[in-house]
Amino acid sequence: MGVGGKFWDLLKPYARFEGLDFLRDKRVAVDLSYWIVQHETAIKKNSVPKPHLRLTFFRTINLFAKFGAFPVFVVDGTPSPLKSQARLARFYRFTIDSSTLPVAEEGILVERNQTFLKCVQECVELLELFGMPVLKAKGEAEALCAQLNSEGYVDACITADSDAFLFGAKCVVKCIRPNTKEPFECYCISDIEAGLGLKRKHLIAMSLLIGNDHDLNGVQGIGLDTALQFVQNFSEDEILNILHKIGNGDIPQYWGDIKSTEDAVSHSDESMPMVKSSHCSFCGHPGTKRAHFKFSCEYCINDNNEGCLKKPDGFKCNCSLCNKNRKEKEQKKHETWWIKVCSKIALETNFPNDEIVTMYLCENNGTFTVMGGGIIATDGPSISWGSPMTEMLVDFLVYHQPWQPSYIRQKMLPMLSTIYLREMATNPVQTLLCGQYEFDSIRRVKIRYGHQSYVVKWKKAASAISGVKYTAPVDSDLHLEEFMEVDEPNDLLDESSNPQIHVDGDCWFLLTDENMKLVHSAFPKKVDHFLQENERRELKRKRTSSLRSEESNGKLESPKSKGVQLSITEFYRSAKVQSQEKSGADLAKDSNCQVDRISKENRRVSSPNLSKSARRRLLFN
Repeated sequence: MGVGGKFWDLLKPYARFEGLDFLRDKRVAVDLSYWIVQHETAIKKNSVPKPHLRLTFFRTINLFAKFGAFPVFVVDGTPSPLKSQARLARFYRFTIDSSTLPVAEEGILVERNQTFLKCVQECVELLELFGMPVLKAKGEAEALCAQLNSEGYVDACITADSDAFLFGAKCVVKCIRPNTKEPFECYCISDIEAGLGLKRKHLIAMSLLIGNDHDLNGVQGIGLDTALQFVQNFSEDEILNILHKIGNGDIPQYWGDIKSTEDAVSHSDESMPMVKSSHCSFCGHPGTKRAHFKFSCEYCINDNNEGCLKKPDGFKCNCSLCNKNRKEKEQKKHETWWIKVCSKIALETNFPNDEIVTMYLCENNGTFTVMGGGIIATDGPSISWGSPMTEMLVDFLVYHQPWQPSYIRQKMLPMLSTIYLREMATNPVQTLLCGQYEFDSIRRVKIRYGHQSYVVKWKKAASAISGVKYTAPVDSDLHLEEFMEVDEPNDLLDESSNPQIHVDGDCWFLLTDENMKLVHSAFPKKVDHFLQENERRELKRKRTSSLRSEESNGKLESPKSKGVQLSITEFYRSAKVQSQEKSGADLAKDSNCQVDRISKENRRVSSPNLSKSARRRLLFN
């Protein structure tokens, strides 16, 4: 929960949506409890057995392999009595009066969380088998996450509890949507400070006013907007002291926009009477209507000197006296608001609770012990990542989940390939992936949600062909394009992508999606060869396309070209031209025939065999 009153909605305008590589090669502290309960409702609908293990398994693989982060998992310690009391109050909020509940003793947990603690313990065992560091906080897990972040041991915190900022976090990743172009919804304290003017102690003061995990109610009658307006009047160093003064009944006087208590020093308590002056009812300016009837006032001077102009609807006079009166009314309004808020705070008993303030400002929220490694840091946390114990992890998941060992190994392969490439980048020794596969080549570039990655082709070593461990549907008809763009649906369980197996004769090949920079660091020669081959194929493709275009242009220019398909407009246009040419030719032919007939008749008329009178009749009749 964190801070009450829809606190995340207040911070929403200052959220950053980061891309897929935001956490690559960065350390990130993960609130394990947040992971377990985040999709509780959605998972119950799917009737998934032990969903906490399933979520932790897939999310750890995705966070480590897909996003390239180095996660540090943090679990809750013993809750404070205030937290236990708040849990009881939240559980019985709508059934009985919370004031009648028994006070929780120190170290006593709510009974309904015993099952949850068992889930957390199973997840810790799974993470230790993965080789991930797991830290245990003294109290709240988000408190230790925030301390690691503020002291620079991690770059961000993954939690949905907004009180991580109260514990000192600098960057909080609230939500992860893996199947989007910008999967990370991040909040930075620097953006909040720049946008709202709120620092750590301001946020603590707001949590005291509107409620938090340790005090659900806060101050009765004060909401988020009122608390924000209140704390913005003071600096970070003064806000908690002001709350203490008000809680003790010492209400400071309000003087305008207070930025520090120095602005609220003693002023004269004499109430200045509001001075009134007569205003014209016609134009609204200082003076009388009779005086303005014949001659216009200094505010309504016009060329015709016909008197004042009638004031419009909603008119407000801007003379010095009216402006002063308006400011005094606004000041009185704020003073009334200030007294009302301070009176509500003064009515609360034991406000502010010093125990809550001390807890939020505490800088020692854990012993920094890496569980499973037994390493205790003296001057800071010593965090390390080990190799997964694959066979033990497979046995653990086969016992707790209805999965086959081959399925578990298949899902773990992206994580194992990422570890292998990182080791090859730092120490290029000729070894095999999982003891079976060697790096063969880069098959193509895959584009997923605008992010490019290499599809790496792993060849099964000859010594390992007899013992096949990874089984998957064989895809022998794989696309050979250098670039392939895919779009996958969202999965509530965030399952990792399946590696593909390709069989070519007696050779087995495995195809996985890998980060381009990581592959280049591990196998630079292979990447250079792939890029050169791509460039050569691209030049060949351009040359072939240019030759084809030249041949097609030559065929179009040839008068005897055949087999050229015309568009429908060109077809009908050419047919129309042909019909017009044909009709013109027929018309010319008819005219020529008529000319020949006339010439023959003329020759016949001019024949000397006819008499002169006959020729005259033929000529004029």
